[in-house]
Amino acid sequence: QVQLVESGGGLVQAGGSLRLSCAASGSIFSINAMGWYRQAPGKQRELVAGIRSGGGTNYADSVKGRFTISRDNAKITVYLQMNSLKPEDTAVYYCNIRNNWYDYWGQGTQVTVSS
Repeated sequence: QVQLVESGGGLVQAGGSLRLSCAASGSIFSINAMGWYRQAPGKQRELVAGIRSGGGTNYADSVKGRFTISRDNAKITVYLQMNSLKPEDTAVYYCNIRNNWYDYWGQGTQVTVSS
């Protein structure tokens, strides 16, 4: 069973930056999209950023201009560069890779932004 392994979370002050990485432990074929979601305490999981197979990207309004999603197809790895972080960005961040048959999820990595 392929697993997604996330790294890069942590504690940062407001205005700081973090880079999240998510790598697949094995091969995943026919990938349709990769993305990052987050879930804050007491809130529903929400899409933060996504990148489609053709390279198109989309972002939540709250992170546009601050976060950038990218990928390395050869390594089956997706990244999330987060700049100008705000306390409201505090959440557990989950990566997702979707193909024709399955949704793969990472275990989640905590991002905490202090004011």
